[in-house]
Amino acid sequence: MLSITPQIAQSFAALLLAHMFADFVFQTNWMVAHKRKPQVLLLHASIVFVLSTLALGGIWQVALPVAIAHLTIDAIKTWGLSNEVRSSLTAFLTDQGAHLMTLFIAAFWWPGAIEFGWWANWAAIALPPAILLSGYITAVIAGGYVVGMLTAKFEMPNNGLPDAGRMIGQLERTMIFLLVLIDEPTGVGFLIAAKSILRFDAAKDDRKTSEYVIIGTLASFAWALAMAFATTALLEIVTPTP
Repeated sequence: MLSITPQIAQSFAALLLAHMFADFVFQTNWMVAHKRKPQVLLLHASIVFVLSTLALGGIWQVALPVAIAHLTIDAIKTWGLSNEVRSSLTAFLTDQGAHLMTLFIAAFWWPGAIEFGWWANWAAIALPPAILLSGYITAVIAGGYVVGMLTAKFEMPNNGLPDAGRMIGQLERTMIFLLVLIDEPTGVGFLIAAKSILRFDAAKDDRKTSEYVIIGTLASFAWALAMAFATTALLEIVTPTP
C-alpha cells in the first residue's frame, strides 16, 4: 500500500504553496477574463513554473512538468468548456482537483526534492509556515470563490455596504481556520451563534434572504473547517515526530 512519507509531503507542500499563489494571488481578474488568449494562458503557466521552481529551491526538473500539466488542464477548461460551464462550481472543483493530482504525482515522482535545492538547510523550518499559508489561502480566498459559485443562482439584491458580504466571509473563515489551528474547534459553534444573532433582524421577515444566508454560511463554515483540518493533517505528516 502506497503511504505518504514526510519527503513526499514536503515536495507536495512546496508545490501546493506555489500553486495557491499562482492561482489565487498572482492571477488577476484581467488574466481570468482574457485567458482564452494563448499569450495570457502562457503567462499564467510561466508564473506557475517560476513559483514552483522557487518553492522547490531551484529544482526546475520538477517545476517544468508541473507547469506543463497546469497549462494543459487550464487549456482544456478554457477552450473545451462553454462560458456557463466554465464558471460553475463543478468546473472549479474539477479543475483544482486535477491540479492537486498533478502535484501529488510530482511529489511521488521526486519525494524530498526540496532537500536538493536552495532551501535544503531551512526546509524543516520553512515548510510549516508554508503549509499554514497555503491552508489559509485555500480556506479564505479560494473559499470565497467556492461559496460565491454555490450561491450564484440564489443571488439576492445587495442592500448593504459594497463588498461587505465578501469581507464578512473572509473574516469568518479566518476565525474558523485559527480556531482549528489552536485546537479550539468548539469555538466555531459560538461563531455560528453570533452570526445568527447579528443576521436575525435582516432575515426574520424575508424567507428568501434567510435561506440565502443559511446556504452561504453553512458552505463557508464547512469549507473553512475542511481546509483547516486538512492543513493540520499535512502539518502532522511533514513535521517529524521527536
